[in-house]
Amino acid sequence: MNDLAPTDLNVTSSKIRSLDIHLLAQLFEQAPDVAFFVKDMEGRYLAVNTSLAQRHGLENSEDAIGKRPRDICVGRFGLVPTDQDSEVLQTARPLVDHLEMQWHLPHEPVWCLTTKLPVVDDEGNVIGLVGFSRDVRTPVENHEIPEEFAAALEYFEENLTEFNTPSALAERSNLSLQRLARLTKRLFGLTPSQFISKTRIAVASRLLYETDKPISEIALTSGFYDQSAFTRAFRIATGVTPTEYRKQARQAD
Repeated sequence: MNDLAPTDLNVTSSKIRSLDIHLLAQLFEQAPDVAFFVKDMEGRYLAVNTSLAQRHGLENSEDAIGKRPRDICVGRFGLVPTDQDSEVLQTARPLVDHLEMQWHLPHEPVWCLTTKLPVVDDEGNVIGLVGFSRDVRTPVENHEIPEEFAAALEYFEENLTEFNTPSALAERSNLSLQRLARLTKRLFGLTPSQFISKTRIAVASRLLYETDKPISEIALTSGFYDQSAFTRAFRIATGVTPTEYRKQARQAD
């Protein structure tokens, strides 16, 4: 039973809504696989957790305060989140579970699911944004993955051109689409479509970094119809073209 009178409840709610943003940053200190941030209307960091600072090679969280992503990220890896911030701040439309590759200094690309929400005042005006990027990891041991699904995943990584849709992956795994979706969400935190896209781009990024193969050859090897389709998909996921990625990855190394 709630013993608070309506007036007391309103006062309590008001106090909670005005919590210091640094308290939220402290909360996310307990989630090392999550980069947390609060930004002002100019897209400048007001609060971050240690994980975000470390990803950008900063010694302290305070080193990020007052800066934008483009000020502390390499090349277009800093421009993409800056552009995302502008979109959220101008339109008030949230960005939810956006799959993208980010750069973890000194030279480790990591996959993240990024969410950014507009912060509004009592009049409904956007005054900033809050969000986080969560690392995409496999939270279970391989032996917990169903045998047929594991075999299908191994085949998929070696034959990327054969899987254009979640339906094709489900059929190879002898699973229904619903069962496939539950498995990819539980094992990887991704939808089937996100998983297929991530796998293709991950293979492509490895080939770009480790080999001198032409972009057109890497596009076909990674399961894309042609180089143009590959470049579009790669840029959506990473913020850079395949050529820019190859150059920046090697410079960082």
